[in-house]
Order: sequence, then structure tokens, then C-alpha cells
Amino acid sequence: MERSGRHLAVAWRRPGERASALDAASRDWVVRLRGNGRERDDAIGELHALLVEAARFVLGRRRALIASFPREKLDDLADEAAGEALLQVLRHLDDYRGASLFTTWAWKFAFYEALQAVRRRTWMGREIPVDDVAWSSTLALHASPEERLEQRELLSELRRGIDQVLTPHQRSVFLALAVDGVPVDVLAERLQTTRGALYKTLHEARRRLRRHLSG
Repeated sequence: MERSGRHLAVAWRRPGERASALDAASRDWVVRLRGNGRERDDAIGELHALLVEAARFVLGRRRALIASFPREKLDDLADEAAGEALLQVLRHLDDYRGASLFTTWAWKFAFYEALQAVRRRTWMGREIPVDDVAWSSTLALHASPEERLEQRELLSELRRGIDQVLTPHQRSVFLALAVDGVPVDVLAERLQTTRGALYKTLHEARRRLRRHLSG
């Protein structure tokens, strides 16, 4: 195991960087998670428990944002976030470079997934503006009176661009994701599509708007 750990510490580095040895505890995590059989299963179980605690901490700090969510269900939400975080840790295990403790690195995935879980819950039961009816007034809400005065010309041109150069689908996705802040996974579920498809649509919408504004 020690020789395998040293090999990992040497092999895992960014191009152009010197490898820095992993600390013993981080190396142990990596070796066990890349192992087989009972050793790997035990490591995954321990990591999941760690991620659950991290998710509980985040949810506790964001409790005010999901005040209507039953307290007894918070454990289920933490377990859900930890499960997603675990999948991400295992998927990105080869990306771990040892710049921080392995547990600190893994904790970041739980932090992100717990925040995503909070965002999903805050949108439960809320209507997502995916039609064309209120897009003009929606944009106006995102600027202060002073900003509306200073940026009136740009905002007017942006409105024309959204109306003229975007398809109805691109307009709906752009407003939901870029203006209203709808979580992409929530929008994907509502529209019965994938995150990747929405990101592609958003990218194309932004490209068209940039070209319109620069022209």
C-alpha cells in the first residue's frame, strides 16, 4: 500500500508542476477508494458519513432559506446531498492533487450539493417564467432606479436583442437561468430535458446577444 501511495503522490500533478507528496491520511483515503473489495466499500461508507455531516452543517446554516421544510426531513435532504457529493468525489478522484487535505477537498463537494439542494427546495411549488409574457418587466426588476437610468440605453438594446435574435426556447432558458436564477436542474426537470442541453442553449443565447450588442 505504501508503494502504491507514493506512486499516486508522484503521478498526480498538473502539467508543469512538481509533485508534492500527499499527507499520510489523504494518501490513505485515495489508496482505499481506488482499491477493491471490502477495503473500498469501507472507505466509501466512511466518506459518505463524513459528507452527510458536512451537508447537515451547510443545511443548518441555511435553515432560514428552507424554514417551511419539515425539520425531520432535513436528514433525508442531507443524505441526498451527500450521495450526490460522493458520486462527484469518486468521479473526480483523479483530479485530487493534494493542495489541501483530502477531507477538505471532499467537503467542498458536499457544500456545493447541499447548497444545490437548498436552491431546489426554495423553488418547489414556484412558477418558473418560461414563456414570453413578462420578459421585459423581469429584466427591469434586476436594476436599481439609478442603474436603470444609467443603463437605459443598454437595457433597451438588450431587450431588443432578446426579442429579435433569440428563439422562443432560447429566450425562455436565458430568462430563467441568467435573469431569474432558476437552478439548472430544476429547470431541466420542469422542461423534461438535460442540464447539458440547457447549458448549450444558454451558451448559444449569450453568443447571439453578445454579437447583437457588439454590432
